[in-house]
Amino acid sequence: MTQTFDIKINENSRVPKYKQIVDCIIADISSGNLKVGEKIPSINELSESCYLSRDTVEKAYKQLKKQKVIISVKGKGYYTTKTDLISKINIFFLVNKPSSYKMMIYNSFVNAIGVNAHVNLSIYHCEESLFIRTIEKNLGAYDYYVIMPHFKDDHQQHVSFTADVLNTLEKIPKEKLVILDNTKPEIKGSYGSIYQDFQADIFKALTEAIEKLKKYDKLILVYPIKSVHPYPRRILNGFRQFCIQNNFDFEILDEIYEDMELQSRDTYITIEEMDLVNLVRQTRSKGLKMGRDIGVISYNETPLKELLGITVISTDFKAMGETAAYMVLKNKKERVKNVFKYIERNSV
Repeated sequence: MTQTFDIKINENSRVPKYKQIVDCIIADISSGNLKVGEKIPSINELSESCYLSRDTVEKAYKQLKKQKVIISVKGKGYYTTKTDLISKINIFFLVNKPSSYKMMIYNSFVNAIGVNAHVNLSIYHCEESLFIRTIEKNLGAYDYYVIMPHFKDDHQQHVSFTADVLNTLEKIPKEKLVILDNTKPEIKGSYGSIYQDFQADIFKALTEAIEKLKKYDKLILVYPIKSVHPYPRRILNGFRQFCIQNNFDFEILDEIYEDMELQSRDTYITIEEMDLVNLVRQTRSKGLKMGRDIGVISYNETPLKELLGITVISTDFKAMGETAAYMVLKNKKERVKNVFKYIERNSV
């Protein structure tokens, strides 16, 4: 007998209708409304009841079969399958800020986990007190805690962790802990960690670009000292180290100002998106060409930078999320340095 359940299609949504079907069925299984091993409507039945084309429903069922959420039994129909993908693993995912980069890591993690777990995202905005309250409120409620430690002090400077943060992390059972993005805090026990080495990464990436950079007279790092969500000063240290060891004239600015004194044969390395936008706008307004008159390198990859042909130095956010998911699924306690890349395009 076919299990009855509701497929809610939002006609006004921009989400494809086949994807809405997939999401509804997975949600029904996860909530227990649809039991594992029960029969679901045929493609024709669902097409007729929801006033959808047969192709739309067929596409949804193909996706569900690919994810091993349903199986087809010849001559009988479609059934939800007994699978480890529908599970009760609960994961608390705590990030320091809602940037596009952090969301890339989160989305990559969720996609790699698939329907293995329920992932609860929380943001603490680099605030130590909010971080501690959030962790303590959720202690014991989750199977895994995936945490990105980045904080700011009273002077808006970046700190990786504090004594109080370490004390709080010590309360989490290490077999349930995965630390992302920042360097490994000095906490006891065996736990998962996927981190960036901010100083070494920028040094190595700029070294890869050195032949391109040699055609410029000066390197300028735009490092936002007073950012609401501060960046590790190790980025600054790695930049200085590279310039000094390779005899580059350099300067450090805290932002791209209006009416910059742009000079030909300078290369700018920007971190925040708005600084990149302001730099590109002023470069164009003054008739300078990126990659010929002005060099531009941006920190952290995005699809838009790829589209615009902006050279970037960036960690691999997708890989970080996928590695974290692998550690959770396989219960690994490894400490892994994440991949960092120099991606050369047309702006240097």
